Amino acid sequence: MIRRGLVDDKIGLKYGAGGRAMRALIERVCLAGLGPAPVDGIGLAAMDDGAAIRIGDKWLVITTDSHVVHPIVFPGGDIGRLAVSGTVNDLAMMGATDPLALTCAVIMEEGFARADLERVYVSIREACQEAGATIVTGDTKVMGRGELDGLVLNTAGVALCDRVVPDSGLKPGDLLIVTGTIGDHGMAIMAVRHKLELEGDLRSDVAPINRLVRTAIAAGGVSIVAMKDPTRGGVSSALHEMAEKSGVGIMVDEASVPVRSQVRAACDLLGIDPLVVANEGKALIGVRADAAQDVLSALRKHPLGTDAAIIGRCIEQHVGSVILDTGLGKRMLAEPEGELLPRIC
Repeated sequence: MIRRGLVDDKIGLKYGAGGRAMRALIERVCLAGLGPAPVDGIGLAAMDDGAAIRIGDKWLVITTDSHVVHPIVFPGGDIGRLAVSGTVNDLAMMGATDPLALTCAVIMEEGFARADLERVYVSIREACQEAGATIVTGDTKVMGRGELDGLVLNTAGVALCDRVVPDSGLKPGDLLIVTGTIGDHGMAIMAVRHKLELEGDLRSDVAPINRLVRTAIAAGGVSIVAMKDPTRGGVSSALHEMAEKSGVGIMVDEASVPVRSQVRAACDLLGIDPLVVANEGKALIGVRADAAQDVLSALRKHPLGTDAAIIGRCIEQHVGSVILDTGLGKRMLAEPEGELLPRIC
C-alpha cells in the first residue's frame, strides 16, 4: 500500500473532501486492524466504491455514504436526490447496476422545518423510482439546536451482480470514457453558496446513473475493466486513483473533455480547472481499446450519456500519474489535496 505522508493532529475539512488527504487519513487511521478482504472478494483496504463478497455464483456488493451538502437545496437537486444517487452510483461503479435495497438514516437539528424534510423525502422517492431502488430500513435522530447544521443523511446500499468491476483493472492501451460533461455539480454549488452572479444556467448533474452504466456493460462486457465516479476531487482525483491502483500512467486529451460552456466560463472567471470540480451524475469507464467505440455509441444513445467522450488512454510510463495533453504541449495534472469546496455531497 502506498503511504501518502503524515496526517495532521487536528482533522481539517480537506480530510473529508476526497483527494490525497482523505486517502491518507483512511490509510493511516481507519484501516488499522480493520478491513481484511473477504476470502474471495474486495474489502475496505481496496478503497474502492464499495465492498464485494461472493455469494454462490453471484457477488454481493455493499456500499455506504454520508451526505452533508450545503445548501441542502441547490439548482438541479437537493440532499435527498444526492443521497440516493450517490449510493446507487457507487454500487454501479462496482458493476452492480440493479440495487436490491437501500437504507436511509436521518440526523436533524432541532428546529428543522417539517416542510423542508417533506421536500427532501419527495426527492428521495423520486430518485428511487428513477433508479429502480427502494428504501427498506432507516433511522432518525435529532441533535440540539446549534449542534448540527440542519440535516445529515446516511445511506447504504446492497446489490447482486455476476461480475465485479474494480477501479484497478486498467492496462496500457486501455481507453478512458467519461459519460458526460464535467464540473456541473461543483460549480452549481459554488455559485449558489457564494451568491455568484454568473451568466448561464449552472445546474447540478446529480442523477442515479445505474441504468446508464448497465447500458455500457451490456455493450462492452468483459472489456469494461475499471469504473469510478468522479465526485469529490473531480476527474483529476478519480484518474489519479485509478492510475495508481492499476499501475499505469494516464494521458488525457484536454480538447476531448466535455465541459458545458457556462461551466467553462465560470471556471475561467474563478481560475478553476474543470478537471478538479466535483460531479454527481457521471462515470469514468476504463475499456479495452477494441470495444471502446461500441461502449461509446451505446452510452450516447442513452439520455444521460449524449455527451459521452473518450478522453484518455493508459500508458506504461509515468505510473500513478496523469498527463494532460493540451494540444500545445504536455504537463502533469496535479491531484488536488482535497475538494476546492467542502460539503458538496
